[in-house]
Amino acid sequence: MGRRLHVSLDAEGWLYVAAVVDLFSRRVVGWSMSATMTAQLVTDALEMAIWRRSTPHTVLHHSDRGSQYTSEPFQRFLADHGITCSMSRAGNVWDNAVMESFFSSLKTERTATKMYRTRSQAKADVFDYIECFYNPRRRHSTLGVSQSDGVRNAGGVSVGGYQLNRQQPKTFLGRPNSGRS
Repeated sequence: MGRRLHVSLDAEGWLYVAAVVDLFSRRVVGWSMSATMTAQLVTDALEMAIWRRSTPHTVLHHSDRGSQYTSEPFQRFLADHGITCSMSRAGNVWDNAVMESFFSSLKTERTATKMYRTRSQAKADVFDYIECFYNPRRRHSTLGVSQSDGVRNAGGVSVGGYQLNRQQPKTFLGRPNSGRS
């Protein structure tokens, strides 16, 4: 699942953050930060997810209908990598609730109480939150309050929304394709 948000900076404007979350482990498997909100920002986040998890045979990427996700460059990137595109229904924020939850946690647990002087200071703090707290230590109620790293290391390899094993060969970076996109 993919989405993006902005972090307020004291002197340099904004820092835009895009992320891709694995539905099975709730880990942020791809992220990107930039001074501008472009299709390249969300493409870089998905590219990191692919690099970290490799591309399984069947992948579904779910996002909202933001212009970065509907852009021709991002859609071409999905097609070039054999990734099926799924987008939230118009006006339905519940379709992307996992991403909304992650960014809400990032804001309330880290960025809302801080004023960053520089973009690089904000980037370092967001990196620290994702890689040093959220992925390895934060507890998730949907995982039975276990840590996301513990789920990933519990057996098999988590790729996208499901655990890869012999009984379930298909994997997703979003949610199962329920027949609607």
